[in-house]
Amino acid sequence: MTIPAATLALLEQQAIELPSWAFGNSGTRFKVFTTPGTPRDPFEKVADAAQVNALTGLAPTVALHIPWDLVDDFGALRRHAEDLGVQLGTINSNAFQDDDYKFGSLTSADDAVRRKAIDHHLACIDVMDATGSRDLKIWLADGTNYPGQDDMRARQDRLHASLEEIYARLGDDQRLVLEYKFFEPAFYHTDVPDWGTSYAQVTALGDKAMVCLDTGHHAPGTNIEFIVMQLLRLGRLGSFDFNSRFYADDDLIVGAADPFQLFRILVEVVRGGGLNNPDVAFMLDQCHNIEKKIPGQIRSVLNVQEMTARALLLDRDALATAQKANDVLGANAVFMDAFQTDVRPALAEWRASRGLPADPMAAYAASGYQERIEAERVGGTQAGWGA
Repeated sequence: MTIPAATLALLEQQAIELPSWAFGNSGTRFKVFTTPGTPRDPFEKVADAAQVNALTGLAPTVALHIPWDLVDDFGALRRHAEDLGVQLGTINSNAFQDDDYKFGSLTSADDAVRRKAIDHHLACIDVMDATGSRDLKIWLADGTNYPGQDDMRARQDRLHASLEEIYARLGDDQRLVLEYKFFEPAFYHTDVPDWGTSYAQVTALGDKAMVCLDTGHHAPGTNIEFIVMQLLRLGRLGSFDFNSRFYADDDLIVGAADPFQLFRILVEVVRGGGLNNPDVAFMLDQCHNIEKKIPGQIRSVLNVQEMTARALLLDRDALATAQKANDVLGANAVFMDAFQTDVRPALAEWRASRGLPADPMAAYAASGYQERIEAERVGGTQAGWGA
């Protein structure tokens, strides 16, 4: 099949941010696995991310995680990234890996602990100032395990007060993006468990506060595309964290478990004006526990690109006609025709026409980069999720 020129023009603009931690060692609750060639510092993480962008043209920015990616000179890291053809992107805070946060961070009843968590986020904004980053992304592990353990309403009030102080420190062109997750590591209640809670909190802050939707952070059976639609409709979808799940927050390669779900989400992204919209950041949030890191990221961005192309090929006029006529099966057929269109050969041809490898996975395997980093990087243990 041939992809229309107008669709290719939209795909030309697509950008998917890579997470630095995807290139580090990670694992499950039971084991963190080491992998040959693991980066030894954030500079090597950025170098690996730049390989993905060079082969796909899809990944021009790299998200950092603080304190995992602390360096003495963020200006030097920024210049390093730019020399490799990428930019530094979202700054992600960490208020979940310190003993002080056992009973909460921004929601803690302990004034000293809450002060520590707020100050950490203010320090993250200092990093943003140095890297030129726009977004501060906050995910909290805060919650409780047992009924009666703490006052849930008071925790929401403390969360608002904490976020309000962080928000006040943002620059004119910076944003706060609040991520939600329905459970884990808290099991009775989580302080930001769903899009409604995140929406309520960010709306109370102001126009520079948005919601982040992680595709792995929902209960089984959740209609994620409905949430995407609603947040776009409300103008509060600030970013995606794309990954895939079978059971919980598996952080697998996006599209691996349910490609149709990824397609449905991207249909709503296109419908709601979220594609190539600077206010809606696409990002991966994945851990490559058993597969090699760089090929895992290449596969991920290609999966997003492929499903975006299919979503753009949806015949919306035919769909609208069928919907207006209450032609249930006709509308579904139009929808499924787009999903079942094999765009891979056309995308490969288009990549080649842009001077990119037609098959980025094969090009990486043939590049020798993996063998070189495995030989050069001895003892790399840069943290990823679970490390």
